[in-house]
Amino acid sequence: MRTNARLILSVTTSTDIAPRKNANELLARISWAALICATLYVCYFSHLGAIGFVGPDEPRYAWIARDMAETGDWVTPRLYGKPWFEKPPLYYWCAATCFKVFGVSETAARLPSAISALVATLAMAWLAWRIYGAETARWLLLLHPTCVGMIGFSHAAATDMPFSAMLTIAMVCAAVVVGLVPDESSRAGVQRAAPLQGEPDVQRRRWLALILFGFFLGLAVLAKGPAGIILCGGALFFWALFSSRWREALGVLHPGAIAAFCVTALPWYILCARRNPDFFHIFIIEHNFKRYLTPEFQHIQPFWFYVPILLAALLPWTAMLAAPISDAWRASKKGLWRRSLGLLFVSYLLSTFLFFSISRSKLPGYILPAVLPLGLFLSQAVSLRVRNIVPGMRWMAATGGVTLICLSLGIFAASDKLPVAIDYFPPQPLPWVALADFAAAIATLGLVFRRRAKHALVAAIGSVVLTLYFGLAGDFAWALDLGTSARWAASPPDDVPVDYWSSHSATYRLNRSFRYGLAFYIHRELPEWSKDTSERSWIYTTPRQLSELYSMGLQCSHFMAFPPVVVCEVGQSPAHAPSGGKPQ
Repeated sequence: MRTNARLILSVTTSTDIAPRKNANELLARISWAALICATLYVCYFSHLGAIGFVGPDEPRYAWIARDMAETGDWVTPRLYGKPWFEKPPLYYWCAATCFKVFGVSETAARLPSAISALVATLAMAWLAWRIYGAETARWLLLLHPTCVGMIGFSHAAATDMPFSAMLTIAMVCAAVVVGLVPDESSRAGVQRAAPLQGEPDVQRRRWLALILFGFFLGLAVLAKGPAGIILCGGALFFWALFSSRWREALGVLHPGAIAAFCVTALPWYILCARRNPDFFHIFIIEHNFKRYLTPEFQHIQPFWFYVPILLAALLPWTAMLAAPISDAWRASKKGLWRRSLGLLFVSYLLSTFLFFSISRSKLPGYILPAVLPLGLFLSQAVSLRVRNIVPGMRWMAATGGVTLICLSLGIFAASDKLPVAIDYFPPQPLPWVALADFAAAIATLGLVFRRRAKHALVAAIGSVVLTLYFGLAGDFAWALDLGTSARWAASPPDDVPVDYWSSHSATYRLNRSFRYGLAFYIHRELPEWSKDTSERSWIYTTPRQLSELYSMGLQCSHFMAFPPVVVCEVGQSPAHAPSGGKPQ
């Protein structure tokens, strides 16, 4: 009887536990999915239009895209009506399409970068899932979007993110071509030395990977030029050199990949060269060779310039880099690195870093392709420690909490350095966001000490997401926009017709960022004011230059301040502007 009772009790208990366990697993999956979706949306798509165009590139690229949408000329990029061959057209095409679909706005102009960031993250997550398993892919989808570099460039109307995304996806396809990705997702972590040529499924998959490799490499060349070929070729060269797998590396030169690349990239180059005889000289010689080999473009930086840039781009997870470095050292001692996926992306990182470090012209966005593989290494390191395969999870989570404390304190320490245009500081809701960051960091450290390191890291990620969502809201976004963008300054007074305002305005010694910004928002390139030019009713200048205008005998009856720009009104009063907005 006792045996039967125990058997019945055991069966009953097992029956009760199984549904409960399944329900808990389902709830956990739903929670992870909701957190991942919220993170991807907030970090890549929220507040795309909160701030107007900043810097010289955003308004120029947006102008060219708008010109394409308005004129229907999708071959020759034009800035102020003149051909502009600084960059190939991929970004312009995408932004012009967004303008046609959603209307002309900052959000539409930045949407191609946001979509590119999302696609690249999903591609890297797929690769992490196939090689390392679902745990690594999950952490990549959380850590990747919350890096400062990915957030910043996904919100920029520029070519950096589309180029980095297309190039990274091409490298993911290259990993499949050279046989680093297992054939079945259930065999995560098992790698083949080379694909088995006799298997039809493997052959089809390799053909698809070759075609996609050529396609995305062609898109990278359409995004930024021949640098895509150099970076991809350099990555495969270093990988073959370190792993002694030259045959697999040369396999990417398959006719199928070459054909896909040519069909994707060459038509525009050929058409543009036929319509513009000076295209190759300006684009290849001026904007590629001279930019790389000479300091002509004035972006001179030391060789080590990209070391701090990379570290800053990975914030708030920079300190966690010690973990993948330790894992790589351990793998090298065991001789496991030659056949690993990590070696290919270390080669990709090395190729990118060396190529742009040698360049005589350096800008922060150039190194963005190196941020994507670093996110993969961080995610793998976290996954190993979450599963207790490698010790050190508490330390990794603690570094995230400490970094958040430093960032929240840094906001207050640098409060008077932020380019906000407002009479009081800090504008709402910035102080509350900083305080919430500090509280989240303390809670993160508390969870670490309670031996809940995984929950602590999730709390740190959630803090970054909430900071981004609520930080660019309220008065702070408005004040930051007013202090960095020309959007507000370009708006004429209510009693002045837009056409009259634009045709009677000029600039005086403005930096090029605000000149390009004003040109985009006014929809006309403004001339530089001088005594020899025709009289203008309004002059855009800086507070520092007002005294210089006064010394030249120019009297400003009224001015509007849009720090750091002022609009000086001279000559005819706005009330006497001719009806219909036609310039006299």
